[in-house]
Amino acid sequence: MDYPLDPLSADEFRAVAAILRREHGVGEGWRVASVELLEPTKTELAAFDGGGATPARRAAVICLDRSANATYKGVVSLTGDRVEDFDHIPGVQANFTVDEFVECDEVLRRHPDVIAALAKRGITDLDNVFMDTWTYGDAVAPPEYRDRRIGWSDTWYKQAAGANPYAHPVSGLHCVIDINSMEVLRVEDDGSSEMPDVMGEYVPHHIPERIRAASRREPLKPLDITQPEGPSFTLDGNLLQWQNWSLRIGFNHREGMTLHTVRYRDGEVNRSVAHRLSFAEMVVPYRDSSVDHYRRTAFDIGEWGLGFMTTSLELGCDCLGEIRYLDAVLHNSAGEPYTITNAICIHEEDNAVLWKHVDHDAGAEVRRMRRLTLSFHVTVANYEYLVYWRLYQDGNIECEVRATGIMVTTPFPAGDTPKNGTLVDERTYAPFHQHFLIARLDLDIDGTDNTVYMTESYAEPIGPDNPYGLSLVVRNQALRTEQEGKQDVSFATQRAWKVVNTNVVNGLGTHPSYKLVPTGAIPAMFDAASPVLQRANVIGHTLWVTPNRPDERWPAGEFVNQSVTDTGLGEWTKADRSIDNTDVVLWYVFGIHHITRPEDWPVMPVDVVSFWLKPFGFFDRNPSLDVAATPPDACTHGHAKAAHH
Repeated sequence: MDYPLDPLSADEFRAVAAILRREHGVGEGWRVASVELLEPTKTELAAFDGGGATPARRAAVICLDRSANATYKGVVSLTGDRVEDFDHIPGVQANFTVDEFVECDEVLRRHPDVIAALAKRGITDLDNVFMDTWTYGDAVAPPEYRDRRIGWSDTWYKQAAGANPYAHPVSGLHCVIDINSMEVLRVEDDGSSEMPDVMGEYVPHHIPERIRAASRREPLKPLDITQPEGPSFTLDGNLLQWQNWSLRIGFNHREGMTLHTVRYRDGEVNRSVAHRLSFAEMVVPYRDSSVDHYRRTAFDIGEWGLGFMTTSLELGCDCLGEIRYLDAVLHNSAGEPYTITNAICIHEEDNAVLWKHVDHDAGAEVRRMRRLTLSFHVTVANYEYLVYWRLYQDGNIECEVRATGIMVTTPFPAGDTPKNGTLVDERTYAPFHQHFLIARLDLDIDGTDNTVYMTESYAEPIGPDNPYGLSLVVRNQALRTEQEGKQDVSFATQRAWKVVNTNVVNGLGTHPSYKLVPTGAIPAMFDAASPVLQRANVIGHTLWVTPNRPDERWPAGEFVNQSVTDTGLGEWTKADRSIDNTDVVLWYVFGIHHITRPEDWPVMPVDVVSFWLKPFGFFDRNPSLDVAATPPDACTHGHAKAAHH
């Protein structure tokens, strides 16, 4: 262990499992749902950075006693080789584990009632059947099974080995499973037998020749990205430094990649921008009440975990350039560690022009933009989420998410396309759905005590002082309490939010800040009584601001699996605590309002959403004036062709 924020190592995961087994019998009949580093406080880190004591190494654990359907939450001290806390939390369900997902598929495909239901549809080769188990929200769970740990299944049929397993859903066939006992509680079969002739393949040799022949584009010439002298960043363990930026990279089962202690060196001063940046929840409700989709509301972070779903990245495909990778270590439900190789990609990208001006006399001054990208990719069953955090030379931070993968589809009888989706293939529709992403932004602008201001523009009416109606003014409103901190997007006024340190003055006599610029915010469009909104109040507003509390990390609550009500932001903010000149956290909600398209089938081109954190008075002027010009001979590479007339 080099730094207190470094993620848990394989040996530390093994030690946690051994301590739990020794002190609480967590072994056969149990599942270790999650283990993650219990991060030191800001005070502890500041003391350590100043040469003080090393904070104790501790892990937060969630364990499940399967026979009693009992969830336990605990803290294990690795430094002290002991369990500090181990408490039963009644009435909640831990996150699902990858092991349970795999085991459900194995159990379901062997069940005689499932085999019979498939045979009625003419499906007898079970090797090409795939069972996908989803979690339940309590409001739609069968009442008689609500005191159990349960899941519900989708069934899919692929036409050949290696073909798209999500191309052919078996509509109307769903099972209810007790995940603890791996018992099939109920097989729901409405008798549907719709099997339209669908072309759902995307791997070239599975795509029919008639389709491949109909559209053949010319291959691209090579586009080589080379950095013969290596990258301009340094990676020392998990400490990343580049172009005045420094930060530490973390990783855990629930959030995936996390960014810590983000600093910008301004002259001789290493200035704080953020303490911690991450994704805290992802809510994906399908907006279709049909039998195949009414239960389909995923809380991909709380129910499953972005870390558990992270996939390995490969050079030349997922990232281009002079790449540096970080592996990630996680654990299975026995607490045993495993490694995701190349889980995080770090590389530089050219991004066109940073700034430019052509003077009539002096000629052109132009600087090319270089940005540093940190990324990880997540596969959640049929869908992929590609997450990119980008640092820029002018102090900007951009967060971008790309959604791709395979849409869920449903066959339907001849007639009109169902109203809650789009026709994407023969008698097959893709239901409308939404992807709500919640970023947890613990910004510390030049220190921990900050105030958030809502800022928006409006035009003053025509009058004696504004005869031409040109006057545009900005209104800045300090958000003093949690109720004021509940904010909605307004593109009509170009509303944004500034995180300001009112205790510091810049060279211009104003206060330094960073501005959250929303670009991908979407409305919830839910009735207030909707079970989804009851479980996830967070999606009802674009922004929430709360005082920073170490136990307030999950915006819809810590245990969202089978939840019926929100135990996160909706509850915390009822206290209407002060958020004035204190250590604040911003919870920003953005995402994709996915009105499905035929062009999204059979594999979806990326849909891109993002937001920005932009310095506003953090610097006294353009901080990228010192970016070096590109050497003239590097601008041509000998390939420029002059036009001849």
